[in-house]
Amino acid sequence: MISGKFAITTHILTLLAKSPEDYMASEYIAGSLNIHPVLVRKEIANLRKHNLVESKEGKNGGTKLSKSPSDITLEEIFKITFDKASLGFSKNKPNPECPVGKGINSNLNTLYTDLNLTVSNQLKTISLAEFAKNF
Repeated sequence: MISGKFAITTHILTLLAKSPEDYMASEYIAGSLNIHPVLVRKEIANLRKHNLVESKEGKNGGTKLSKSPSDITLEEIFKITFDKASLGFSKNKPNPECPVGKGINSNLNTLYTDLNLTVSNQLKTISLAEFAKNF
């Protein structure tokens, strides 16, 4: 399903890309996102797991990018925030006797597969550095 996870993760990484050599506190990042720092730390843990950021504790601690923003594509961000994008399926099982009902989920699945390919192909052409230039 569509969620705000891609937007949140992209926001975090864009902030970090604007100061790639500096460690940024999760409280500062949370202030930019206007969300609780715990939610930011949860996303940072996912980014650390995927080797996009590194963190250190202490007075001058925080999080920074572990690689150049030009080496991170928006497709990479998309893939760590979603298995795949889906607009969803009906909660009810469609009627298998209906000509539409018996094939709707299969056809939606094909549509969603094509959508994911289109999204991935576009996002792989945009680096985090390019995206961050908009700010």
